[in-house]
Amino acid sequence: MMETYLALGSNMGDSLGYLKQAIEKLNDHANIQVIDKSIIYETDPYGDVPQDNYLNAVIRVNTDLSPHELLKVVNEIEANLDRERLIRWGPRTIDIDILLMGELEMDTPDLIIPHKEITKRSFVLIPLKDVYTKQHLLGKTLDEWINESGNADEVRQTNESWD
Repeated sequence: MMETYLALGSNMGDSLGYLKQAIEKLNDHANIQVIDKSIIYETDPYGDVPQDNYLNAVIRVNTDLSPHELLKVVNEIEANLDRERLIRWGPRTIDIDILLMGELEMDTPDLIIPHKEITKRSFVLIPLKDVYTKQHLLGKTLDEWINESGNADEVRQTNESWD
């Protein structure tokens, strides 16, 4: 089993419900075990598309799926939760990104691990800090990456809970 980190986000409809459903569907998969969940954060939208704020979280899972098998599962869950890819960085019912898979590094046309934007996005780094089990990410601490991102003020803890 490989320790893997997934980012989740939603800003359409019942965003909290979509996050919970995504986690449930991931955990229901025979080859994925959800180990830990971050706090739920509200974040300003990323990019230039006018839209509602997001709910974001990061989860730690164990899986023995290959990266592309996991990507297929993630894409199926997004489709089952009515994810439509109409506008880049546009609103979505659910977005699930593979951030890290153990120490794996790969760069293919459809999948890059570690996620290519991981160190630039506080809406990923701050929830990742809640569940990350290592001291450093790509040579720096998460706090260093968060400070360098310049957008930590766009991420706020919510009163939402997983219960």
